[in-house]
Amino acid sequence: MKCTIIGVAGGTGSGKSTFTNRLKQRFGDQISVIYHDMYYRCHDDITFEERVTLNYDHPDSLETDLLVQHVQMLKEGKTVQAPMYDFTVHNRMKETMEIKPSPIIVIEGILALQDPRLRDLMDIKVFVEADADERILRRVVRDVEERGRDIRGIINQYLTTVKPMHYIYVEPTKYMADIVINSGLNDVAFDVVSAKIDQLLAQSEKEEGKA
Repeated sequence: MKCTIIGVAGGTGSGKSTFTNRLKQRFGDQISVIYHDMYYRCHDDITFEERVTLNYDHPDSLETDLLVQHVQMLKEGKTVQAPMYDFTVHNRMKETMEIKPSPIIVIEGILALQDPRLRDLMDIKVFVEADADERILRRVVRDVEERGRDIRGIINQYLTTVKPMHYIYVEPTKYMADIVINSGLNDVAFDVVSAKIDQLLAQSEKEEGKA
């Protein structure tokens, strides 16, 4: 089975998940999604108070080696057991998530385009950008409602790690993308990516038919 890999990157709160979810709805079971932030490193060796102070926006905070291995396995038609992460306690969960191979694999994350090994596995690279004010407001809502964070902690994390790491590691990857869009709800960009996926799927089916 021919596998198309799509990377969806962009700053926190930019609309990556919105765009990814639209693709998932459009193509259904033909898409499997892997979130880069599922691969945050395990920190069983330190306390919760210490975990709160870690820099989660630096590439070293993620076990990208394992993600690369899993993507390669999916391309080979193998099922993987992806790690799961609990953002309320800043640590990896004991459980894993089974991800099966499919014609389209979407890798989503703020640093999805940062590692050259991941980029080399991708057929389509998308960067979603949004105004910084919009991004921080969306992050505040998400972290309060979904992750049980307090406003002071969110602000401190944003100013000390999220913002500086965005300009050092995330923003530069915009220039490595095939497509840069200004919103996860951009219909023109969505139609362009969807048409490309349709083309790749049709080509794959044709090649398999000849085999």
